[in-house]
Amino acid sequence: MASEHRFAVLIDADNISDKYIKFILDEISYEGVATYKRIYGDWTKPALAPWKRVLLEYSIAPIQQYGYTTGKNATDAAMIIDAMDILYSGNVDGFCLVTSDSDFTRLAARLRESGMDVVGMGERKTPKPFIVACNKFKYLDILAAQDAENKQTTAKQTETKIKKEDIKERIIKSKAEEVKKKDKLVIALPEGFDETEEGKDESEIKPEMTTLETIEQAVLMIIRENSGEDDWVFIGDIGNMLLKRYPDFDVRNFGYQKLTPFIRSMPQFEIRTEKHGSSMLVYVKEKETKNKA
Repeated sequence: MASEHRFAVLIDADNISDKYIKFILDEISYEGVATYKRIYGDWTKPALAPWKRVLLEYSIAPIQQYGYTTGKNATDAAMIIDAMDILYSGNVDGFCLVTSDSDFTRLAARLRESGMDVVGMGERKTPKPFIVACNKFKYLDILAAQDAENKQTTAKQTETKIKKEDIKERIIKSKAEEVKKKDKLVIALPEGFDETEEGKDESEIKPEMTTLETIEQAVLMIIRENSGEDDWVFIGDIGNMLLKRYPDFDVRNFGYQKLTPFIRSMPQFEIRTEKHGSSMLVYVKEKETKNKA
């Protein structure tokens, strides 16, 4: 399990796109907890307007830095000064530097010299010196491409599943109609079912809640990223990582009281239990893992 390290996440808005924000925070959740979340740039520039839409959603503090002269990047200097202030405060165990700029190479090296864990994030265009100055480096454009591919695969699987369920549902409705005609049987609706909500999208009913599909995809990625040689991950670790990534995550939102039966309800995962003294340890594995090349 990733240690509960406290990280300062510092983002250089001048050369990182807002489309990567989810990947940035998801990846740092594997390493620890983001106690500082700051983004640096000249917010009077139209080019940074897309960032403004996500700052509140992800609770990121924007740091305004005007460009004093042409050709000089004052944003870099402001970010470096803040990083050193945070270092000397002693409030963090590591830094996440989100940039594709080699100007932060010396900063990454200096932070490591002070015993900090340094995680770098940027695109594949990031110069090698900055990459090797970090303890770890994540290619955001690769992560985004993989996510798009996974969503496309999931969409195709969902489409096939919907078609099968649609055929099954039509058969069930047809039989129910026959029963109604013959016996005038009134079919009881499930408890809590609201006919006025039938046909609505889930986003219309509960727009603020993290969806089940999102949680399933997150569990899949957690297993792939954190499983050992035997491909199993302790279920407690999965629960902790889900909570870090989605503060509103609660199995009760989906009708379950505990995490184990919630994970067990997802057909793509296997569950294994082991007796450990007076308690039981539960592990989770991706079913398809054994069949992969």
